[in-house]
Amino acid sequence: MPDSVLQPLDFKEFSFQYAGKLLLRKEILLNEPSFQQLLANNLLTAKKSIIQKNFHYQCQRCGNENPHLFAKLPCQRCHHTHRYCRKCIEMGRVSECELLYYWNGTEPDWSYHVDPCSWKGKLTVVQQKAADRIVDAVQQKESELLVWAVCGAGKTEMLFPGITEALSTGKRICLATPRADVVRELLPRLQSAFQAVSIQALYGGSEDKLGAAQLIIATTHQLLRYQKAFDVMIIDEIDAFPYHADKSLPYAAKRSKKSQSTTIYLTATPRKEHKKAMRRKKLPHIFVPVRFHGQPLPIPKKVMCHGLNRDLNTYFPPSAFLKWVKSRKNPKRQLLIFVPSITLAENIKPFLSMHLRKVGILLSEEKLQSVHAADVDREEKVQAFRAKEIFILITTTILERGVTFPSVDVAIFDAGHDVFDEAALVQIAGRAGRSPDDPTGEVLFFHDGKTEAMVQAIDSIKSMNKRGEFLK
Repeated sequence: MPDSVLQPLDFKEFSFQYAGKLLLRKEILLNEPSFQQLLANNLLTAKKSIIQKNFHYQCQRCGNENPHLFAKLPCQRCHHTHRYCRKCIEMGRVSECELLYYWNGTEPDWSYHVDPCSWKGKLTVVQQKAADRIVDAVQQKESELLVWAVCGAGKTEMLFPGITEALSTGKRICLATPRADVVRELLPRLQSAFQAVSIQALYGGSEDKLGAAQLIIATTHQLLRYQKAFDVMIIDEIDAFPYHADKSLPYAAKRSKKSQSTTIYLTATPRKEHKKAMRRKKLPHIFVPVRFHGQPLPIPKKVMCHGLNRDLNTYFPPSAFLKWVKSRKNPKRQLLIFVPSITLAENIKPFLSMHLRKVGILLSEEKLQSVHAADVDREEKVQAFRAKEIFILITTTILERGVTFPSVDVAIFDAGHDVFDEAALVQIAGRAGRSPDDPTGEVLFFHDGKTEAMVQAIDSIKSMNKRGEFLK
């Protein structure tokens, strides 16, 4: 066999590493001779990364066509000035002189797992109904299915039978979610539930870089590096920012699927367009109105605070909050405090700590922390709160969804702020009462004037409880 031809074993290895990918040269972890060998054997194929369509340009990685999101810069490699895409630059610069590469060889044969699920829990009757519907969608290769399940319904566990079905028939699965915090939380849960299955987690800063496992957990941004890769695509929290607000993410999710594939959407708070599609029977769905422990969703209480903006502008906690926190129904519960900005999260912390230590609610300064998207210690703080090393955590909307703490009360400072839309308020309220041992956490909206979003959020929660037959 000529030296220029790769061995069959190498073909198989490379197919698992690169099939279903759309990568820049620097993302292909091969030395130059091996890379050129794959190109020469037509196993890797190159395509332009930015193309001209009529009178505008389009990025072939993220789909961007907005002329304001393209710019030019001189290229040190070829000494010309090139157009590059600013939309997806955080994933590595895509410029006109850079090519994208995709696998053109034999598709990998993913394992057919016999009884891959090692989870020993038991689904409730309502959960099992939803799980069976997911399994049916995977078996029948249905194009789409939306699972509308209230916060705390146990969506992850409801996925296990569908994932089991896919793995048992040699399919490849991606569970994509908008936020890295959720990826980090899901990884150990899925590793525990599918112990014999190769699983990798992909997000900014993750240890795994290759993304070549049969079961991938990823932020939706990571899908920009995939093309025709997955038989089953599960998109968690489709209503969440940034997925619903960034056209490139649905674009990447659609491209990441194989032509014959099933997409499962998960949400507790579907957007108007999803509800409209469901009403018109354009989007198959199943509704789960009950939490896994069978108890109702906590109904938030609105607390009017005169002079709230004045207090918060000077980083003084609302007096109504200080009064409530001293008389909580269960003072042993941890406390999550949501605020509308990073500035407020950071600056209110010392003042709140001082007041709570003065009245004996906080034992030490270290027991109260703040966290936000720009916090370099974000992951460690969330884990410390989960381990109850932190008693009170001030947070922005980064923790509004996808994270589970067993016993917390929830407070929102300035609940009428624009950042807290109906979906955010419902999701934040859903952080409370998630454990069967403590299903009744308190949720308070501290505000200086009720908003439509607050009213709609409370009405939505009451409606969910009514559909779950808690209210008559």
